[in-house]
Amino acid sequence: MQTLIQSVLTLRRDASERDALADTLEADTLETVDVLLAGTQIQAVASAGTLLRAANQRVIDGRDKLLLAGFVNGHTHSSQVWQRGLIPQLPLELWLANVFESTPRQLDQIYWGAVSTAVDTLLSGGTCVMDHAYVIPGQEMETVAALVRGYRAVGLRAVVAPLIMDLPFASGFPKGCLLPQSASPRSASELLALMEAMVAEFHDPDHGIYIGAGPTGFHRCSDDLLAGCADLSQRYGLCYHTHLLETRAQHRLAQERYGISAVQHLANLGCLGPRTSLAHGVWIDEADIDRMAKAGATLVHNPVSNLRLGSGLAPILKCVQRGLNVAFGCDGSASNDAQNLLEVIKLGTILHTVTEADYDHWLTPAQTLRMATVGGARGVNLGHCTGRIAPGFDADVILYNLNHPSLLPSTNPLQLLVLGRPTEVVESAWVRGRQIVDQGRLLTVDVTALHHALLQPSSPPQRAQTQHHPVEPHYRNVMLNR
Repeated sequence: MQTLIQSVLTLRRDASERDALADTLEADTLETVDVLLAGTQIQAVASAGTLLRAANQRVIDGRDKLLLAGFVNGHTHSSQVWQRGLIPQLPLELWLANVFESTPRQLDQIYWGAVSTAVDTLLSGGTCVMDHAYVIPGQEMETVAALVRGYRAVGLRAVVAPLIMDLPFASGFPKGCLLPQSASPRSASELLALMEAMVAEFHDPDHGIYIGAGPTGFHRCSDDLLAGCADLSQRYGLCYHTHLLETRAQHRLAQERYGISAVQHLANLGCLGPRTSLAHGVWIDEADIDRMAKAGATLVHNPVSNLRLGSGLAPILKCVQRGLNVAFGCDGSASNDAQNLLEVIKLGTILHTVTEADYDHWLTPAQTLRMATVGGARGVNLGHCTGRIAPGFDADVILYNLNHPSLLPSTNPLQLLVLGRPTEVVESAWVRGRQIVDQGRLLTVDVTALHHALLQPSSPPQRAQTQHHPVEPHYRNVMLNR
C-alpha cells in the first residue's frame, strides 16, 4: 500500500547535511513538498506537484497541514499512569519513597499503563517511547510481556528498558548508611542473567520492539551492575538508559561515594557511548557535558518533572552549544501527571530563556523540534532509521491539521505548534508505514476500553501513604540543615 501526501508543509534540510543537531539552524526551513510512503518506509520526498499519482495509491491533500517526523518520548515510566495525581509536590528522594510504596503490582495494570502511555504519546506527536519500566519482583518476564503486548496493541515503536537495581533504597541518599538498610532482592549477576533472558525473548527490532539496558542510576546500582549493563549493550547493540544527576542530593552522593563526578565514574566503567542516553542531568557541569558529547551520548531533557520535583534547571543551552545531543522526555506520570510531548517541548523551548541574557542563544521551535525527532531517535539508538522525513527512513510521521482552532490564525505553524497550546491537532499518524491514527481517531485499540480500565480506583492504602515517609527526617537533616 502506498500513500502520497501532496503539497504538505514540512521541515526540510539540504541533502548534504548529515548531523542534524550539529549543523547550523539557518538550514531549517518550512517547505511545501510531496511525500510518498511505501511499505514501511518513506520512498520519496520532492517539491510539491512533482510526484505523480499512480494507480492504487491513496492520495492525501496536504494543503493546510504540517508533516513532521514522529517525536520520541525519550524517558518515561509507563506504570506511573496509575499514580497520576497521587503524590504531592516533594523533592525526588521523598517523592520516590512514595512512588515505590504505591507502584501497581498487577499485570493488567502494567498492560493498560503501556497502552495509556502509548496513546498519549501518539496523540501529542510521538511515534516512539523509551519506557524505563518498573518490573514486578518475581514476575519480571511476565511484566515485560505485558508491556510489549500493550505497545504492540497500539502500534507504537517502543524501547523497554527494565528498571533494575541491586543496592537498597537507603543507598540513594547522601549518608544513606545512617538509614535502616534492606536487602536487595537480586544480585547484579542475577539481574544481568535476567536481562539476557529478556533480550532473547522480547528484543524484536524487525517489529519495532526493543529491549534496553536500564540500570536505574549510579545511586542505587553497584559498579558490577552498571558495567554489566554496558557489556550487554555492547554485545547486543542495545540502548543503555539510566538516570543521571537528577538532584543536588545525587550530586553530593557521587562526591561522597566516588570522589569524582558521576559522569567521570560512568566513563571509567565504560558506560558512556553512542548508545547511552542519560535522563535529567540537571546537576552536570561543563566538564561532564564535554565528556558526554565526546562519547556521543544523549541527554534526555525532562523539564516538566524537573520543575515538579524541584530538581532544578538542566544546562540545556550549554549542552547544545558544546555539541551534546539532546532529546526530550515526559518522565513518568507520577512526576508529570501527563504524557504530553507538545507540552514538554514547549516548556523545554522557553524555560531556558531565563538562564541566558543573549537571546541569540535561545532555543527556537525549529531547534527543539529537531531535538524531539532527530535527537530523540539518536537517543534510543535508532537514528539510522527514524527521526527524519527523508527517503529510506522508516515512515514514522505525524500529520497535523493547521486549520484546527488551536493553530489559528495562520501565522507561523512551528511557533503555533511549539509555543501555543495545540489540542487534538494530530490528524493522522503512521508508525513503520502503518497508519494508526486517521482523522484524529485511533485505529488500533479501543479507547473506550482504556478509559474504562483507568476508571478502576487506586486502593485506599496507596492514597494513605503519600504525605510523609520515615526517610524525611534524614533528608531534611542532610539536605536542608547546613
